[in-house]
Amino acid sequence: MSNLERRPDETWAACDTATSAAPPEIVTAREVPLGGPRAMTVHRTLPSKQRTMVGAWCFADHYGPSTVSETGGMVVPPHPHTGLQTVSWLFEGEIEHRDSVGSHAMVRPGVLNLMTAGRGISHSEVSTPAARVLHGVQLWVALPDASRQVDPFFESHDAVEVQVADARLKVFVGSLAGAAVPATTFTPLVAAEITLPAGGAVELPVDPSFEHGVLVDAGPVAVDGVTATRTELAYVGAGRSTLTLHAGDEPVRVVLIGGEPLGEKILMWWNFVGRSHDEIVAYRAAWQRESRSAEPDGSTPPPAPAHPDALRRFGASDHHFEGSPLPAPVLPAVRLQPRP
Repeated sequence: MSNLERRPDETWAACDTATSAAPPEIVTAREVPLGGPRAMTVHRTLPSKQRTMVGAWCFADHYGPSTVSETGGMVVPPHPHTGLQTVSWLFEGEIEHRDSVGSHAMVRPGVLNLMTAGRGISHSEVSTPAARVLHGVQLWVALPDASRQVDPFFESHDAVEVQVADARLKVFVGSLAGAAVPATTFTPLVAAEITLPAGGAVELPVDPSFEHGVLVDAGPVAVDGVTATRTELAYVGAGRSTLTLHAGDEPVRVVLIGGEPLGEKILMWWNFVGRSHDEIVAYRAAWQRESRSAEPDGSTPPPAPAHPDALRRFGASDHHFEGSPLPAPVLPAVRLQPRP
């Protein structure tokens, strides 16, 4: 899933910091329609005006549980990405992934699907007939400047499960509590699904150089003594060597994300992560040209160069999808600037 419905004038910069002495900060979600005419509603906590990043994690959508027969499921046409990795994690359901480097995979519970966009990729996501309910998260990781022009690729990994006190952990990025997954990362990162029974508690050992976010799927849950409820994200700054979670009268499920602060300003617009206004303009123009998407005035960009040596940034855009690729929204009338 992708950030397909962000308003074109929304741009974000990554430079937030927090100290270890600060209590957890609660980031509230906003509802966003995803995927064009058959939109599915998601709850988005990152980016927000309150907090733009957690480590290099720059985007977090939480969705479901939703009954596919009632909502129509997920139908996200081919669309582009640059400068990021997409991390797909399901609690329930099944989604078919296709992309412009030829990957064809099923996103299923317990399996990480990780797509590295690098210099440019396009992909589509559609829930399958086997999916009666859709429930999960979609996360993005901003690539550091030194790695953001890598060639695109795709990989899948089974999560590694481990028990810590009352908590059951499914680690799907990085390492935590002795469990590790060999997913490709370009900055130090961690991600895990954590469940607790009603009344359960855990004190997790964490990397003190990391900042962390606890995204609540089922709760409420107390994170270092501060309560977060369903769809909220509890942000915890770097400097802590442990993170405590306490369940109340209901079972808890959260997704923990963390990483070293990126230390770079980024510019996010639509599905692109870049560093400057001119880069974003070039990415948009390339997608419109390569996907043959019409502009609001009805005009269509000239076709992409046919010469065999011509480099297409986003590759083939049909992905065996029955329908048209998503056109890029119109750029705002002002220059895009990272926020301080």
